[in-house]
Amino acid sequence: MSTVHLSTCPLCEAMCGIKVEVEQGAIQSIRPDKEDPFSQGHICPKAAALKDLREDPDRLRRPLKRTAGGWQEVEWERALDEVADRLSEVMKRHGERSVGIYQGNPTVHSYTAVLYGQFLTTAMGSAKHFSATSLDQLPHMLAAYQMFGHQLLLPVPDLDRCDYLLMLGANPLVSNGSLMTAGCAEKRLRALRARGGRWLVVDPRRTRSAEAADEHIAIRPGSDAAFLLALVAVLFEEDRVALGRLGDHCDGLDELRAVALRFSPERVEPVTGISADTVRRIARELSDAEAGCVYGRMGVSTQPFGGLCGWLLNVLNLLTGNLDRPGGLMFCTPAVDLVRLGSTMGRRGSFGRYHSRKRKLPEFSGELPAVTLVEEMEEPGEGQLRALVTAAGNPVLSAPGGPRLDKAMAGLDFMVSVDFYLNETTRHADYILPPTAALERDHYDLVFNALAVRNVAKFAPAVFERPADARHDWEILGGLAHRLMKRRGGRSRWASALLWGLMCLKPRRLLDWSLRLGPYRRGHGTNAGGMSLRELEKHPHGIDLGPLEPRLPGALGTPNGRIPLAARLYLDDVERLDAWVTEHAKGGSESLVLIGRRHLRSNNSWMHNLRSMVKGAMRCTLLMHPDDAKSRQLSTGEEAVVATGEGRVTVPVEISDEMRPGVVSLPHGWGHNRPGIKLSVASERPGVSLNDLLEISDVDELTGVAVLNGSAVTVRRAG
Repeated sequence: MSTVHLSTCPLCEAMCGIKVEVEQGAIQSIRPDKEDPFSQGHICPKAAALKDLREDPDRLRRPLKRTAGGWQEVEWERALDEVADRLSEVMKRHGERSVGIYQGNPTVHSYTAVLYGQFLTTAMGSAKHFSATSLDQLPHMLAAYQMFGHQLLLPVPDLDRCDYLLMLGANPLVSNGSLMTAGCAEKRLRALRARGGRWLVVDPRRTRSAEAADEHIAIRPGSDAAFLLALVAVLFEEDRVALGRLGDHCDGLDELRAVALRFSPERVEPVTGISADTVRRIARELSDAEAGCVYGRMGVSTQPFGGLCGWLLNVLNLLTGNLDRPGGLMFCTPAVDLVRLGSTMGRRGSFGRYHSRKRKLPEFSGELPAVTLVEEMEEPGEGQLRALVTAAGNPVLSAPGGPRLDKAMAGLDFMVSVDFYLNETTRHADYILPPTAALERDHYDLVFNALAVRNVAKFAPAVFERPADARHDWEILGGLAHRLMKRRGGRSRWASALLWGLMCLKPRRLLDWSLRLGPYRRGHGTNAGGMSLRELEKHPHGIDLGPLEPRLPGALGTPNGRIPLAARLYLDDVERLDAWVTEHAKGGSESLVLIGRRHLRSNNSWMHNLRSMVKGAMRCTLLMHPDDAKSRQLSTGEEAVVATGEGRVTVPVEISDEMRPGVVSLPHGWGHNRPGIKLSVASERPGVSLNDLLEISDVDELTGVAVLNGSAVTVRRAG
């Protein structure tokens, strides 16, 4: 007799509702939940792969310890005790700053990892923190912190009411939305066009989203900030600035005008590759739209001027009156208010309080840029990184300078990984502590409900009970935090007691407490009875809490309660952009420019071990425009050598006119050919790692974010 469980797919940001049919402990099928009020019956191939993940024989279930004779399984209590002992020894001998922690993207898909990961980092004191944030969305978070007063006050497109959408460097038909949680994104975008709206995609590649849009504008990689400033310039030139009701709450309009007018569409045309007439037309269309919105993602944040792009996206929505109004760029009102909770705990964000030891790159919200991780290991002297904790991250494949990280990790005094795979990074660990996987733990989208295009809430209990010899991520992270506090006698007794008290509350209790204190608590919002975990459990398909609503100026957390349009750090960086535009307007470079890309059946590196995700044609190929391939005597399927100053890889060529001439594309997360890994499916098709080509010195100078899009490369025939 089979049983159907309602759950949520936790493998990307879309929060798709699923129905999991189970019989005698085995998954029979995974289907979309058509009654889910948010995803409305949409799922992608990743949801079906949850069956592969549960049954993967390579997935680790018990702690592993490195010994002289190889990996050895050990008991949980022994493993946690020994890990805490080793970390404490390194801290005692070399100081807190000699220990670091790297947290990967999957941590934000587990509300328990988010909560208890905070406990662990607090218990580690001033240890160095790194995460995938600086390989992804940091520029957007910095702009939120600078302009609105909190790093998590991130506006998202109100897709359901928008009638003009200008999208840069984003591919939601493949990503399912990014910093824009949009269940059934394709359906929502089709509806936008069906009601007479227009959707434009600015991208060097004609992606699946660009193909579906009304118009595709093929921009040159790395020039998005110049394009955005040219749009701002047109608004000022033609007296189209209309701040609307937020005008009385903004500062710096004159300073912004003076800067923007230096970047006319005619001046930036040679560097963007977009005609001045097209720029002026787009600016006018955006200005005239009843409900317009400008949205950008990975393509604009992980490039040489990512910080400026994050700022200018907000600026454009403000200048056209489209920030915080229906159909524009709006703020969610999630059931768990992370902004309020973070503010209460003094965690609004920070920037530049301290810097990395070698290149003096700035911290953001207590983290150093991920590109400095290898330098912190290599650079001798006080504060050298000698021990590392990794949690759900594989930076050897997902961060620039993979070969250097490989070598540096092998030289650490101690390393522990919270991960359920023996992969390219965890193979260097002394201990691997595997948590339970999806469907074996409760699910609530703590982060992505705060980025959703509609206010919703849903709790999904675990489909399967935790095996007796397994541990949840919160048990591992909380267990390590507790042990570290006990071994470190110098910390405040009050702080330690408070932290221990919070950890003693089980995740469901913490979630319930957060819901009861949120905006839908008793007597507030649309739920007069009050939001709670019990209330969510009464609605297993989820609760629709209504469309996004205006939240400014009340939600502003800036010191003076106002929005700075022209913060000094951005104005200073405009000077760097100005010099770059002048230099690159001359042209003359024969190098190709490299960008990344996503695939619907991939999620960074770890899903390559799921056979349903890698079946079919090989996807680790170099996409090239026919003209670029012809000039290099390359044909589809032929091997090519791609090289930078950092390294070189050999990869099959795939010729396609979807690429802009002069631009090539290679996905990241591949390269499963290193010895010592246990990824039997991924090793059959190892591919190459984009990040082996990227130089750690290639960063956005303002934010320290890695340049993953826009590096110059050479391409030639192999042999």
